[in-house]
Amino acid sequence: MVAKLTDVAALAGVSPTTVSRVINKKGYLSQKTIDKVQAAMRELGYQPNSLARSLQGKSSRLVGLIFPNTSNIFYAELIEYLERALFKKGYKVILCNSEDDPQKEQEYLDMLGANQVTGIISSSHNLGIEAYERVEAPIVAFDRNLAPHIPIISSDNFEGGKLAAATLQKNGCQHIVMLTGNDNSDSPTGLRQLGFLYQTKGASQTVEVVKVPNNLSPMRREMAIRSILASCEPDGIFASDDLTAILTMKIAQQLGRKVPDDLKIIGYDGTSFIETYYPQLATIKQPLKEIADLCVDVLLAEIHHEKTNRDYVLPISLIPGGSL
Repeated sequence: MVAKLTDVAALAGVSPTTVSRVINKKGYLSQKTIDKVQAAMRELGYQPNSLARSLQGKSSRLVGLIFPNTSNIFYAELIEYLERALFKKGYKVILCNSEDDPQKEQEYLDMLGANQVTGIISSSHNLGIEAYERVEAPIVAFDRNLAPHIPIISSDNFEGGKLAAATLQKNGCQHIVMLTGNDNSDSPTGLRQLGFLYQTKGASQTVEVVKVPNNLSPMRREMAIRSILASCEPDGIFASDDLTAILTMKIAQQLGRKVPDDLKIIGYDGTSFIETYYPQLATIKQPLKEIADLCVDVLLAEIHHEKTNRDYVLPISLIPGGSL
């Protein structure tokens, strides 16, 4: 089996980025570290990539995109906007599908570092802060707290949660259930639930928050939502993403519950796919193109060592639909 850069790093007890720096003679490294890496390369018979070495002292003009699920409609549309915006600025992308797997995410981070990407945009976070703090390339996060120094781009999740709750209240719902995934509450997406609870605090309506984990199989997700509709008997549902909202509409209809007469439903994301193919779904819209453009602008500012902020929050809006 041909040795990989990560094999050299493991044998030498250093990071893949350090191996890359030794190969390209980039930055300060102690002679002890250099000797360890070179000894590991000899032992494994590792041959450095000539293309990577040809980039010494030059920008690769490559940007890594790390996302938890590239088949998800929301992420797929955002990735498309990101690729277009980066291409216009003269950058190509390397797409990494982490699948909410910490090992995959770490290996992708190592690979991007070893290939000396110019920057990274990530919306995946299954690793500790130290994993992202070790990365030398500039990083911008979408909807995730990756590390204290990494800028975060997001829509106004708190106001989105408030608006969803207020819309259901305005439409006369008395028993409202929020369906949420297993997002890290420390990340901006957790603010949707906080906004929802803030809006309904002290209200006359009965309110519940029920988790439907994202990592369940499609069959298990259907079973979970079916059980929630049967046991809680809500007349209003706020789903924290549009795909869950669409699935809830389908199950409600199978149970003989009419939408919106018996059950009102509002989702979250508002992609162009939803607007085109499911206009009957009311949803909170995130401005995806603006989010992508801002991610790219902030990343380029980081690359050029310009001052950036810690948080960037873009406004949300309501798309009314037939589910209300």
